Amino acid sequence: MKGKRHIRRMLIFGGWTIVAAGVLVLLVAAIRNRKEKVCAGYEISLAGGDGQWFMNKKEVVEILSNNGSVSLKGRALERFDLRKMEDKLQKNVWIRDAELFFDNNQVLQVKITEREPIARIFTAGGNSFYIDSSCAKLPLSDKVSARLPVFTGFPSDKERFAKSDSLLVQHIKQVSLFIQHDPFWMAQIAQTDILPDKRFEMMPMVGSHVIEFGDGSDYEKKFGRLLQFYKLVLSKTGMDIYDRLNVQFDRQVVCIRKGTYVARIDSAQAARTIQSLATSAQRAMSDSAARQPTSGQGMLTSVNTSPAKSPTTEKPPISVANVSKRTNNSPKTPPVKGRSYENSKSAKKNNVAKPAAGKRQAKAVMPKRA
Repeated sequence: MKGKRHIRRMLIFGGWTIVAAGVLVLLVAAIRNRKEKVCAGYEISLAGGDGQWFMNKKEVVEILSNNGSVSLKGRALERFDLRKMEDKLQKNVWIRDAELFFDNNQVLQVKITEREPIARIFTAGGNSFYIDSSCAKLPLSDKVSARLPVFTGFPSDKERFAKSDSLLVQHIKQVSLFIQHDPFWMAQIAQTDILPDKRFEMMPMVGSHVIEFGDGSDYEKKFGRLLQFYKLVLSKTGMDIYDRLNVQFDRQVVCIRKGTYVARIDSAQAARTIQSLATSAQRAMSDSAARQPTSGQGMLTSVNTSPAKSPTTEKPPISVANVSKRTNNSPKTPPVKGRSYENSKSAKKNNVAKPAAGKRQAKAVMPKRA
C-alpha cells in the first residue's frame, strides 16, 4: 500500500512539473515574440464631447510622443509603458479618462473621453470659466465656444472652489443641466445672475420682467410653476406687463406688475384651468371643423405677446365716427335732448312765421263782443 501511494505522489508531482515547464516555455516564447514585434500604428477615438471637441487627435499624439521627440510607429512593444502614458494623458484638464492597449495587429488603440462643460460662469471680478458634470473648473478654449447656460456674479476668483461655495456650485450644476436639456428654457433664459446671498435672478430673452428664482433647491417645481404662469397669464396679457415674477414660494407665483400691484397665482388652480381649457377646445373642434382653436389650446403651445387687456367685462365698441375729440380749448356742448322734444320743437318752428327784420310783430287783438 505504501508503495502505491508513493508512486501516485510521484506521478502527480511529475504532472505538475510538466505543466509548469510548459507555462514557462510559453511565457518565454511570448516575451521573445513581444520583443520582436513593433507598433504597427495607432488609432485615436474621442468620446464625450457631444460633437464639440476641445481637443483633437494631433494634440493627443503630441502628448504621447513628447511633442514629436519619440516615434510611436515602429517602436518595440516592450518599450511602451501604457500605464504611464494613460496617466500622462489624464493630466490634461480636458481629458476625463484615457485607455490604451494593443490589438492583435499590434496597433495602439487610444480611447479618450473628454470632459463635458455644462455651464459658463462669470465671476464678480470679470473672469470666466466652465464647469463640467463633476463640478470641475475648466478653462476657456480658443477652438470652441460652447453654447451653454450663463451664470454671472460668482463670488470667487480662486483656482479651486471654497467649501462655502460647494453648495452654490451644485445648485448651478442642477439648474444648468435642467435648462440645457429643455429647448424652451434654453431659448428663453438669457442669463442667470447670482446675488450676494447666493440666490438666482434670471433674465429672459422675451419679456422685460425679472424672474426671482431663489436658490437651486426644488428647481423642477419652480420651472413648472413658471411655465404654468407663462401659459395661463402671460399668453393673454403679454410678456411686458409684469416687472418681477417670484417663483421661490411653494405652489404659487408672486408677480409684481409695473407699478405697485401685486397678484398671486395658485399653481394648482392654474393646472386645473389649463386642463379645463384644453377639454373645451377639443369639444369645440369636434363640433365644428371650421371653427378656430380656442385660446386655451393655443396657450399650451405658444406665448402671445399682445398688449395687456383689462380682465373686466368689455362693453360693446363705440363707433369712431360718432365720437368727437375734445380738447381743453373746445367749447362745451349742451346735452342732447330727446328725439320727441326735438320733433315737437321743430314742428312749432315750422308753424310760426318768422318776423321780418327790423319790424315789430303785431299782437293778436280779440274781437269785441256783440
